[in-house]
Parts: sequence; C-alpha cells; structure tokens
Amino acid sequence: MNCIITGAASGLGEALTLHLTKLGHKICLVDHNDTALQRLRKKLGGEHLYVTADLTNPDAAKKTLSVTDAKWSTVDALVNCAGITGQTNRLTNEVESEDFEQVFRINVFAIFHMMKAVLPIMKKQQFGRILNVASIAGKDGNAGMLAYSASKAAVIGMTKAAGKEYAETGITINAVAPAVIRTPMVAALPKAQIKYMTDKIPMKRCGTLDEFVHLVTFALSPEASFTTGFTFDLSGGRAVY
Repeated sequence: MNCIITGAASGLGEALTLHLTKLGHKICLVDHNDTALQRLRKKLGGEHLYVTADLTNPDAAKKTLSVTDAKWSTVDALVNCAGITGQTNRLTNEVESEDFEQVFRINVFAIFHMMKAVLPIMKKQQFGRILNVASIAGKDGNAGMLAYSASKAAVIGMTKAAGKEYAETGITINAVAPAVIRTPMVAALPKAQIKYMTDKIPMKRCGTLDEFVHLVTFALSPEASFTTGFTFDLSGGRAVY
C-alpha cells in the first residue's frame, strides 16, 4: 500500500507511520516540521517519501501529489493526522478570532486540500482509503476548547458528505474520533483540561497509540470495503453513536 500521512512527524501521525512501515507499506510523510521529518528519514531510510509543507496552503497538497506521482504508480490511502488544539481552557467570549481561524485552517482546510488533491487519482484507479482524524470533541464538544471542538465537528461533516459522494467508486472515506490519546499534543494541555476530558471516559483512562494505529490499519485495509462516511469510536465508551 502507498499511503500519504499528514502530521507524520509527531504524535498520532508518527505512531501510524512507524506501524505501517513495519507492515511493509510505503509512506509519504508530510509535515511542516522539517527537522522532525529529517529525524524520521534517518530512522526509516530513503525508500519512503518526505514532504515539508504547510497544508493550509492549497499548493502544498499539489506539491505532495507531484512528489508521489514521480515515485508511485498509485496512491492507495490518505490519513489526515495533522492538527492543533489551539487555545484551551477559555470561554467562548475569550477565544481570539485569529486563533479560531488558525485552528480551522489546520484542522479543516488542510484536510479539504488533501482530499481534493487525492480524490481524482483514487477515482481513476477505482480504489482508495481516506481516514480523517477527528475527535470526540467533534461529537460532544469540550468546554474550553471551542475552536477545536467546532473544527473536529467540521471534519466529521466533511467525512460524511464525501463518503456518500464517492460510495460507488471503490473509495471509502471515514473518520476516527479519539478521546484522550497520550500524545505530546495532549501532554502539553493544562492538567485541568486533561482531567476534564478523562473523567468523561467510562474506562477512566487515556487511549494508547497502539489502539489508535490498529483501528486505523483496519480502516485502511481492503477488507474494510463496506464502511464509508463513518466515524469510528475510539473513546473508551464515551461516545456511543
């Protein structure tokens, strides 16, 4: 499988990259952090592709596809992991407009740009797997995280719409809605914010990176052929729909 992963140099994206490479898949790692990408290049080697890009710019998606077009005959999968939380632990009237817009540019527009770029390729080959990383916050909303919650709800909405549009083409488009997964981005949140989110989980713990990568691996597989426009729960029982 040839797979593009955004946000591939840290957090969920890095964990998934390392997992899929161990399974023998070819990865195009896309991230804005060139230093982190070069660290992974040293670890993974030159058989994979590395693109330093700011995906809030539509041209960055085109750049990524120009790299894959030059090396691969197909693009089998796209996983959109890139994302930020933005300002947290703030009431709605305290949220800065600039921060709200930046969260949407990274969490929503970057996914839109990548899907728009890759879908014509997948449609032509009559096969593809797209997995967008949303969040339980997109289903339930997390107080103190207005921009993040709203952006992840938008990701779920995009996934549902696009999944229906391409349902007869061999392409599945799904999302995953994690609760708290222990990543550097989560570790950087205020302890009160983490406790607020973890207390809502019936299992009373954070999810693990292993649990995330195994669920995503199934969603990307040829066997996951009758599920599209769906948001997989990864919330320890918090989400039941």
